Formats: sequence, structure tokens, C-alpha cells
Amino acid sequence: MTAPVPAVAPGSGRKPKARGPRGRLTFDRVSFMVVFLGLPLALFLVFVISPFVQALYYAMTDWSGFSPNFNFIGFSNYTKLAQDDIFRRSVLNSVLLAIVVPFATIVIALLFASLVTVAGGASGGIRGLRGSSFYRVVSFFPYTVPAIVIGIIWAQVYDPQAGLLNGILTAVGLEKFKSFAWLGEVATAMPASMFVMVWAFVGFYTVLFVAAIKGVPAEIYEAARLDGAGRLRTIWSVTLPLIRDNVQTAWIYLGIAALDAFVWMQALNPFGGPNNSTLVMPQELFNTAFAKGQFGYATAMGVVLALITLLFAACVFLVNRLTGGRDEGGRL
Repeated sequence: MTAPVPAVAPGSGRKPKARGPRGRLTFDRVSFMVVFLGLPLALFLVFVISPFVQALYYAMTDWSGFSPNFNFIGFSNYTKLAQDDIFRRSVLNSVLLAIVVPFATIVIALLFASLVTVAGGASGGIRGLRGSSFYRVVSFFPYTVPAIVIGIIWAQVYDPQAGLLNGILTAVGLEKFKSFAWLGEVATAMPASMFVMVWAFVGFYTVLFVAAIKGVPAEIYEAARLDGAGRLRTIWSVTLPLIRDNVQTAWIYLGIAALDAFVWMQALNPFGGPNNSTLVMPQELFNTAFAKGQFGYATAMGVVLALITLLFAACVFLVNRLTGGRDEGGRL
């Protein structure tokens, strides 16, 4: 067996440098852990965990938000929420948004992404429709505009007297839409609001899916084409399974955005729409806190909203798992 090579050359007059035990704490190791582990963890605790803990505490008080004095009332705010008809209506509206908006956005975005990447001619290489680059750029434009600006613009488009939509419909002979209040009718207020959100989101998620589809080997699409798969069959049987992780991520982000639809609804219908048909949880939370001065009660609403958001994300992961969604390592 060969002898170990010394750390220094023989005869140099220096002793080999002693190596400490493997788990020994050195200054370099400690400073590394403090800077790259301790500091980020401390910031996370102060700016993320601490506000959550404070919210849980204030949700069990009668704090008005403008006084240093308040009383601890336990779960009374949550009991009151369960009996609050307006809040329950806002919960239903938010849940409806979280179901419809992600589904509609993903379906349309996936369709557009497929059209501009793999839905070209049946001969030659795999390509998108003619002029697909132009469509890709144009579809992304709405996402570059702030949500509040989009909401204000569409509120003007829906205006019953001078709105562009009613003007176009009446110009083509649909006189019944003259002075029609799209945001003032229970039957159309929520669908019209959903359309605005979907219109704003589709461009970004189209680009996201385009990038995901570009990562799929072209040979797979060529094989599907040889087997006689049409465009819709290719989307359903080839594209969707191969970009499942991207779709899952998009669904979660869209669901969170739909549950936090304060900006959209405040711009389109600041008072909750007819019969509270477009009132969402963030709107009711804002009104309760700043208009009524019930910050403790509003914080309880925020806790419920956070729990619903976490439940939504958990449901998306669960559905993805039950339908066979796994990564290469066999995990979610």
C-alpha cells in the first residue's frame, strides 16, 4: 500500500498542515452560514412570518385601526363572518373567479400557443401559422398595461351611453343594446368582468406556453402528424401532457390573481355591482377596514382569504397528482 503524499515537499523545513475534523466549526464556515443562511432566514421571519402572526392575532381583536386600544375577543370575528351574507357572497364571487378565469385563460392561451408554434402546414418542418411572430407580439401587449389602466379603459368601453361596445353593436343593427348597462345588470356584470381579466392575462400565458412548447422535441410532433393526429388531437394528446408542469404553475398563479382581483373589480365596479354580483373578498376587506373602521374584522377576512388561497393551490397540486402529473423523478 502506497504512503500518503505529504502536504509539503520533503526537506522544506515546514511541517505538514494539520487537517481539522470534518465537522469542525471554522470562522469561514460560521461566517458563511450567518451571511447566506442566518441573514435570509432572519429577513424571512421578520418580513413574512411576523406579519402572518400579527394578522392572526389582530383577527381575534376588535381593533378599529385608528386607536392603540383594543380588546381580545377570540373567534368572535370568525363567527360573525359565518353569519355575514355580504361576505359570503363575496367569497362565492371570488371562488367563481378562481375557477372560471384560470380555466378560460389557460384554454385560450394554450390554443394560441399551439397555433403559433406547431399548427402550421401539414408538410415540411414543424412550424406555426403564417405570421405567427406578429400574433405572438400583439397578444402580449395587454399584459404590459397596468391592471388599473385596463380596468378603467374597459369601464369606458362598457359605458351604456358612450361606450364603444354598445356603439358597435347598435351600428350593426342590434338596437336592443342601445344604452345597455353591461356592468349594471346582474346577468352580465360578472361575465363582463371575467372577460376583461382573461383578455389581460392571455398574452403573457401564451408566451409562457410558447416557450414550453419550444422545448418539446419536434420529432414527437412529426410522429403525431404521421399517425394522422389533427391540431386539436395534437394539443390534447401531445402538447398538454408534455407541458403539464407549466400548466400547473399557470393555474396556480392565475387562481391567486383571480382571488386577489381587487384592482380589476374596483376599476370596473367600485361598489360591488348590482346586488353585489361582482363584489369580491379583497373589496369587502378594504371597505370594512377603511370605510367602516373595523380592522380586526377585516383582518379576519384576510385570514380567510389566505386560507382559501392555500386551499386552492393544494387542490391544484392534488388534481395534478391524481391525473398522473409527475416530474422525471416521480414526484409532483
